[in-house]
Amino acid sequence: MLITANDPNRKSWLEVLEDSDFPIQNIPFGVFLTKEHVVTIGTRIGDYAIDLGALQQLNYFEGIELTDDMFMQDTLNDFISDGHKTWRQVRNRIADIFDAEDSQLRDNADHREIVIFDIDDVEMQLPVLIGDYTDFYSSREHATNVGKMFRDPENALLPNWLHIPVGYHGRSSTIVPSGIPVHRPMGQTLPNGETTPVFGPSRLVDFELETGFITTDANIMGENIPVHEAEQHIFGMVLLNDWSARDIQKWEYVPLGPFLAKNFATSISPWIVTMDALEPYRTKGPKQNPSPLPYLQQKGKHTFDISLEVSLQPENSEENIISKSNFKYMYWSMSQQLAHHASNGCRINSGDLMGSGTISGATEDSFGSMLELTWGGKNPLKLSDGSERKFIADNDTVIIRGFCSNAEVRIGFGEVKSKLLPPFARN
Repeated sequence: MLITANDPNRKSWLEVLEDSDFPIQNIPFGVFLTKEHVVTIGTRIGDYAIDLGALQQLNYFEGIELTDDMFMQDTLNDFISDGHKTWRQVRNRIADIFDAEDSQLRDNADHREIVIFDIDDVEMQLPVLIGDYTDFYSSREHATNVGKMFRDPENALLPNWLHIPVGYHGRSSTIVPSGIPVHRPMGQTLPNGETTPVFGPSRLVDFELETGFITTDANIMGENIPVHEAEQHIFGMVLLNDWSARDIQKWEYVPLGPFLAKNFATSISPWIVTMDALEPYRTKGPKQNPSPLPYLQQKGKHTFDISLEVSLQPENSEENIISKSNFKYMYWSMSQQLAHHASNGCRINSGDLMGSGTISGATEDSFGSMLELTWGGKNPLKLSDGSERKFIADNDTVIIRGFCSNAEVRIGFGEVKSKLLPPFARN
């Protein structure tokens, strides 16, 4: 089935600003709460949130096999479980409904009143019930920078890094959508020059510029996923900020890796941009040398040209762009990550979230964390209000944005925006 929704010549009868992340060629999926406190599955065009539950009740999806309550739920998990064919049919149909030449909804004022909301009048929710969360470590530049800082600069990458997509299991219980503030974590750290740890607030809270992908039910326990089939089990992508406490991490990560330094908060953007929408922005990733083992080998274009940007905004001050990077820098592709994840028979479910790992480029202004941008705090960032930052300060807001653009169409992810609050205080 063709992806008719991507037609670059399409225009919508809804107003869409020229630089919008959400033209009719995007059609992402999310979950929102209306002013009437109704939770519904929806999509977005321009600055309008569209109630897909209402559209279904009004029979706009007639002819597509959907359960009666498919879009009248508080998560996208069941829709994602329905698979690639259903995703494409629904997205194509939405594009037709809102096409400038289609009058069915456009000329029905009563239906429009039920279906369409101003984006400022809805409250975005977590789009999926995330059962499992895995975070990878797949940027060669990031891994090299960290290796130089914490290990031998001459052997920055560990021996396994060029052979497997390294990852770890995170906590799904503290994944939150954009707009939800995050508290500075408490934990054990080892002060410089000391031999006994102390317990207290992390002093080195950091952001990590990442994307994430959402999976469908991909296999049964014991079954692997061939790398050439992996992408058909990926529903779409979000922006992701994997908050980190570097001082807690430094003390705890040997021998088993990240734990409390990573599981206190992960923030994601609320709209899932589908793999179909990203298709026009497909590109080649970095050359892999040595060649991976056969089960990870792939040819062709398996990554996407997604421009990424991070801003830091002190309280009551303006934003400062501190990093510009691109998803295409990632050494390991999403297909390779997923194929490796399931290579031992690990079951992958609908709504699982896989983080890319910090996305850093080759230049200093493209690094994806404060750890790299300030080189461990040695080179503080100077902000427009005259202040400096080695790491994230209380009441700072971190904003990650991303978009794809070619000569015909620009689509984007919106943003993931989160404020860092002081440690949680009990009354």
